Amino acid sequence: MIRKHLTALSAAAILAAACGTDTTPVADETTPETPPVMTDYTALTLPELAEALEAGNVTSEMLVAAYLQRIDAIDENGPAINAVLSLNPDAIEQARAIDARRAAGEEVGILAGVPVLLKDNIDTADNIPTTAGSLALAQNYAEADAPLVEGLRGAGAIILGKTNLSEWANFRSNGSLSGWSGVGGHTRNPHVLNRQTCGSSAGSGAAMAAMLAAGTVGTETNGSIICPSQGNGVVGFKPTVGLVSQAGIVPISSSQDTAGPMTRSVEGAAMMLTAMATGEGATDYVSALSDTSLEGVRIGVLRYSVSDQPGMADTFNAALEVLEAQGAELVEIDAFESQIENFGQKAFTVLVHEFKTTLNEYLEGTPEAVESRTLTDLIAFNEANAETELSIFGQDLFTIADATNGIEDEAYVTASADVLRGTRELGIDLLMSDYGVDVLVSPSGPIMPVAVPTEPDVWPSWSGAGGLAAVAGYPHLTVPMGTIGDVPVGISFMGTAGQDAQILSFGYDYEQASMMRADPQFLESSDAPTPDRGGEEEAEEEVGEE
Repeated sequence: MIRKHLTALSAAAILAAACGTDTTPVADETTPETPPVMTDYTALTLPELAEALEAGNVTSEMLVAAYLQRIDAIDENGPAINAVLSLNPDAIEQARAIDARRAAGEEVGILAGVPVLLKDNIDTADNIPTTAGSLALAQNYAEADAPLVEGLRGAGAIILGKTNLSEWANFRSNGSLSGWSGVGGHTRNPHVLNRQTCGSSAGSGAAMAAMLAAGTVGTETNGSIICPSQGNGVVGFKPTVGLVSQAGIVPISSSQDTAGPMTRSVEGAAMMLTAMATGEGATDYVSALSDTSLEGVRIGVLRYSVSDQPGMADTFNAALEVLEAQGAELVEIDAFESQIENFGQKAFTVLVHEFKTTLNEYLEGTPEAVESRTLTDLIAFNEANAETELSIFGQDLFTIADATNGIEDEAYVTASADVLRGTRELGIDLLMSDYGVDVLVSPSGPIMPVAVPTEPDVWPSWSGAGGLAAVAGYPHLTVPMGTIGDVPVGISFMGTAGQDAQILSFGYDYEQASMMRADPQFLESSDAPTPDRGGEEEAEEEVGEE
């Protein structure tokens, strides 16, 4: 597979290089009269792992080794979900350094030496490239960490490697295959292997669900943290745009792009965000969590966003019952219509203009070994490598964006002002004000459809209203609310700008009361509803695409 050429070292090679490393399951010390209890630490959540590390029950080096073994067994072999694109050859060495600091009595940070995986559009100074899934960036070895990576390392995290993604964060073609890249091929859903992983952070979602790291990082422009999180049955948080620095991330949109944590628990997401956030209002998101935060809270239920997919309404209603049991007051919102004429076209205008501008700026700063220095160059590269890069779908979004005049264009300026007003003061802020609510909830997306690895996506009727939060740049959290035919679905919590700590706490309260996360079963198929690939119309709202 192509990705093998970009993986700095395989899991087996890294383990072999770690001379003297014991890669067997970790034994807990018990009494002399009883045999040791073998513990699979990869099955623990991030907070549980941090606690185990601080207690000395396991070392960071042992954790890295355990995850490398699991990646080899599940991602490379076995079910072969194909979520991990490259591995950090220095991960074992970095873990040893953290262990040495801990042994010396030094403070190692809130993440305490846990291994994390990053979406492969985030720069690191490690000996692995940042490819955005494209062969054009095969030599894009960054000289510096993105600020969010600096934050993670400063909090003690070990960068284990990078995950596969929808190439160019799914902004190359309107008819793409989610979770596919020219470098990595197609990522599969670990719950049901023939179902969609969704969104461009597909590898981060699948890797987290399969427990290939303690936490992962995704990026979102419009749904690509939320959709793959809910579709793979994990927690995903898209923060207020600007809270996490956009620097060092292969861009689409300066007004919508953000990175965010994807984990198996809300507390884990809060820990990662605490490390990653550097923007205005950044705080300790863990200390803000409370399992009574929903008491007396008025919740706007976006009833209009619930699709007719069998099982969706019932599952969502069950989640609403949990919210009520926790003391929340539910307020039904039956309809919402955008007050901005031609909103969809204007939102698209914003993206294609910002994409050309921001991507050209990023490419200009890449190492000299990267030959494609502009969007025009990338189009030519894809044409020259069409057998691989254009084998499943084209690059119409590239060509549309390349024909724009940049962000000085009056059409862009007008469209940008309109779509922000339509999703902020005439969108989320208006809904929250008119209905007197503290937070908005909805399903996070549809039941994941069947994915055909050689064909573009076919989507069912969409559930959820995440596009509002995405375009507005407002916080959005998804938490597992169960499965439908073994396929995970999530519940969304959305609010206004800077409400990140509250949103996380509301989701934490729901999570602690419901505990609906399901571990993946690696099933070959499911009887859950799915659209007919013979021509059912795609969802009107293109969420989960970038």
